[in-house]
Amino acid sequence: MKKNMFFTITIIIAILVIIVSLSPDESYNITQEKLIQEYAIKPTPSIDHSKLDELRKNFRTPQEVTEACNSCHTERHKEVMNSSHWNWERTAYIEGRGLAFIGKKNILNNFCIGSSSNEQACAKCHIGFGMTNDRFDFANASNVDCMVCHDNSEEYLKGSAMAGYPDRTVNLQNVAQNVGSPKKSNCGSCHFYSGGGNNVKHGDLEESLLACDKNIDVHMAANGMDMSCVTCHSAENHVMKGRLYSVSSENTNRARCEDCHTVSPHLDDLLNRHNKKIACQTCHIPYYAKANSTKMAWVWSEAGKLKDGKPYTEDNETGEHTYLSTKGSFIWEKNVIPEYAWFNGTADHYLLGDTISTMPLAINKLNGSYEDKNSKIVPVKIHRGDQIYDKQTKLLIQPKLFAAQKGDSAFWKDFDWDLASEAGMKRVGLPYSGEYGFVETEMYWPVNHMVSPKDQSVGCAECHTRHNGRLAGLSGFYLPGRDRINILDFIGKLMVYLSVLGVLGHGLLRVVIAIRKYGYRLRIDSD
Repeated sequence: MKKNMFFTITIIIAILVIIVSLSPDESYNITQEKLIQEYAIKPTPSIDHSKLDELRKNFRTPQEVTEACNSCHTERHKEVMNSSHWNWERTAYIEGRGLAFIGKKNILNNFCIGSSSNEQACAKCHIGFGMTNDRFDFANASNVDCMVCHDNSEEYLKGSAMAGYPDRTVNLQNVAQNVGSPKKSNCGSCHFYSGGGNNVKHGDLEESLLACDKNIDVHMAANGMDMSCVTCHSAENHVMKGRLYSVSSENTNRARCEDCHTVSPHLDDLLNRHNKKIACQTCHIPYYAKANSTKMAWVWSEAGKLKDGKPYTEDNETGEHTYLSTKGSFIWEKNVIPEYAWFNGTADHYLLGDTISTMPLAINKLNGSYEDKNSKIVPVKIHRGDQIYDKQTKLLIQPKLFAAQKGDSAFWKDFDWDLASEAGMKRVGLPYSGEYGFVETEMYWPVNHMVSPKDQSVGCAECHTRHNGRLAGLSGFYLPGRDRINILDFIGKLMVYLSVLGVLGHGLLRVVIAIRKYGYRLRIDSD
């Protein structure tokens, strides 16, 4: 009876253990729930601008709108004019260089190369009016464009190649009366379309974020938190939190996941310990370019081909340009697995006038390593391509690309690299030997958006695997499951062999003892 009861209790306990082990973790993350409640409450405007007399008039120019804004917000324009959004440069410390002025004025990229000599086109993404050349008046407060960031009417639009002026169809009065805190569409009007089209540059910043679901981004999802850009990229005195790694060198004023989620966001301490060397994005952004493709390569050396003396375009099946006579050929990808790099928050940059020293040339080298205590593994989009350089001086060339009409040396009109190179380098005050070629370049874009739901996060085996793991390209450290240390492997195998030998030896010994006992009993019985 006792044996049956003991057996029954044992079976019940075993069943309960199996049920608990197979049941989903229903632990309640209080910290996360507090964040959800906090950001579910959306701020409401404190003033109705449509009721202000200063804005109830027909504005002839956008500068008149700015002057009306400044009549009430008397000091805000000064804050804007001290920001990098306005100046396109900042003073920064660059390791190995010291203090330097860096920004769009002197940093090149491997997309549209640079803004110098092309200001009228590039000014579509400047928060000012009238930038036609390098003589733009940065001290004129009337040229500050308040509407591009604060329009809530969804009507405001910068004109194409109009030096930063709004499109002629924009109703300035309606926009002026419908302003407020920046919305996703305000930030996206530049950051979604930089590089010449939707999702060209970043890969994780594009128009789908305006109305996406949680599978695209858990933070900005319309059926989720529906957070705006300024929720994380908040501003103090119009200095935005967060810096673009393509033009920023210092590890200051960054927007980090830990600002909200802390360094211990998980209930599992093992996952929290990963945060010491692995950025949150590395696990929580398994793919980017989820809704629309992003440009992965740009080959400038193929630009300039004409058909019947005219420029032409080739598109793929989804409508992206795969060739433009003005820009060359492109490679697009969707649902891209990131590459990974060590990053400590600082970066080096190729500045106008730097000599090319490595091939391929890293336009914005991310600093970091396993030995650096401030470094973490981050997901990156690496944009590859080639761009024009001077074979004699070994300098990247800033060509003149834009002009309103032919005959002004601009490549996009005249399709002559020699003329464009001479004009562009003359503008920036650098020599041009007359002999050009093309050099391979790489540009790093850390992936910070398009955070997936937690059940879609990167699994352990995707990194801790012997072959073709996500971190296969990173070296200099030991990763369990991926790497081998011969002495450890030998010790491990030895322990396995000894354990098996011990078990077999123990079993053999018991068999021998049992046989002896059995033989002893037989002898007794026979006696």
